Amino acid sequence: MMNSAVFKRTSLAMMMALALAACGGGGGGSDNGGGNNGGGGEVTDYALTISSNAGKTADTLICNQGSKSSSEFCGLRMYQIMVEAYVNGDPTIDYDTGYGPSKHKGDLQGIINSLDYIKSTGVNALWLTPVFDSCAGQTADPKLEATGYFACDYFKIDPKFGTNSKFQELVTKAHEKGLYVFLDGVFGHASTKLKPLANLPASLAGLSAPKTAASVPNGYNTCTASTTQACFDYSDSATLEYFKAVAAYYVSQYGIDGWRLDQAYQVPATAWAEIRASVEQASADRAANGEKWGTLGYMVAEVWDGNQSKVSSLAYGSASKPALKSAFNFPLYYGMLQAIGAENGGASTSKDATSLFASWNDGSVYPAFATPNLFLGNHDVPRFGDLLQRANMGNPTDSSTGEYWLRHKAAFSFMTATSGPITFYYGEEIGDQLDGFSTAVTSNCADLGRCDDHVSRTDGKVPGVTAGYTATAQQTDLKTYLAALLKLRDDHPALAYGSLTRIYQATPDAQVFIARKDATSDNVLYLLNTKKTDAVVTLSTAALGATGELVNLLDSSNTIAASGGNYVIKVPALTGSFYQIN
Repeated sequence: MMNSAVFKRTSLAMMMALALAACGGGGGGSDNGGGNNGGGGEVTDYALTISSNAGKTADTLICNQGSKSSSEFCGLRMYQIMVEAYVNGDPTIDYDTGYGPSKHKGDLQGIINSLDYIKSTGVNALWLTPVFDSCAGQTADPKLEATGYFACDYFKIDPKFGTNSKFQELVTKAHEKGLYVFLDGVFGHASTKLKPLANLPASLAGLSAPKTAASVPNGYNTCTASTTQACFDYSDSATLEYFKAVAAYYVSQYGIDGWRLDQAYQVPATAWAEIRASVEQASADRAANGEKWGTLGYMVAEVWDGNQSKVSSLAYGSASKPALKSAFNFPLYYGMLQAIGAENGGASTSKDATSLFASWNDGSVYPAFATPNLFLGNHDVPRFGDLLQRANMGNPTDSSTGEYWLRHKAAFSFMTATSGPITFYYGEEIGDQLDGFSTAVTSNCADLGRCDDHVSRTDGKVPGVTAGYTATAQQTDLKTYLAALLKLRDDHPALAYGSLTRIYQATPDAQVFIARKDATSDNVLYLLNTKKTDAVVTLSTAALGATGELVNLLDSSNTIAASGGNYVIKVPALTGSFYQIN
């Protein structure tokens, strides 16, 4: 766990040295530099003195309070793939249409061809958008069919993506490379061409079709049937039994490791509790049979809301009646955009570091078993890089300041320091964006592939796999930096599992996020400078609660000893720093 007094230079440190060299300093320079401004603009160091700890420990965000199985979720580093947009591995089965700017030629073979690249980013899990048959060419909206979010047959892989045997090949090969595989479960709505029993496995003979209804209220966002959408009615027990069977079948038959649950609020919390139990039982059965994979049983809900109380009630349920154990952390996602980047509005919404640990996103209302999953983007929001450009906060081609790349690195570092599972959307590892999208498209955006809710569905870019693509030096540097961070997270349980104690003055500092992460004997100090000016932090030993040497985990040659009861720490502009507390 790398807790020795002196953290020896390892392959990680060498990776970081290469990354910094590739981009002329990359992460904003070394922590013992003086006067450089990293992110451009201002040139005066920002001084901050913290003499006492007026912070608090976020006990609810210690990611090991639940059962043994839920604590294993904490180390997940997921990589989301929009299947129809990612990589073309079989040109005979393309969709050639869809929402968003990609060529819509992605398939399972393309993902198989990209597994080595995906593994090299440092992640340990894949999340695939829906792969079930969508009855291509039979509905009123061929573009919706391509997304996969309107299935017509839950037991058949979409022929435009591959076959059931090709899917099994993908799962097997991903497991061989040490990658979990999660499917996207859309259990609240489906295609109007629904054929739920068409390819029913013999093991599920006798299963009844789920009930659909014209309108299904759920207290949050009523599902209303349309020419393309059928809505499932969970007041009928057949619906619940059907989706319990679907969810468990893919664990038992194919060895998947769990599910991402689309629009989870369309399914009652009581139903999620039973579906989760069926998945956990199928996973336990595989473990009892000596299987290594398909034993995790992870399920993460999508409840798109910045109100953590609403997320908690709709996804987690309660301590006495748990629904699901994980949900995407939209409240903290919005805080991250506010502190480091910009939200969808267009103008800069960059506020300050207090948005990273505020009363509306600190997890205080979540039950103890909750494992929030933090992300930077997904297939329904503009990419982080596009938001930065829209707000004039960096451009990938501007080499004078590197602000675009520094803000990506800052966000990655905060995710690395956040307990619980984390998710990266394909392309984020190279700072992907859509050229010309800095101005929002409001007219005819669907035909142009530039609507805010699907503009991020660009083609996957995989060196040696995607024809004609060669990574730039800056893209390579960012990917190398992310891989180094994720290795650091894997090596230090305090980052993925530990408690977080926010360290600040009586009046919280507005520019530098300072916290310590603790998991038994692994203790890490994390600092994130959200300002475009270097910061010099004078932190007392009393405030930190330690007197030993601080060792920079991304540059082991950089150590800081206390002098006069204080540590003096240089934090470059728009940069996150990690120190082992010895």
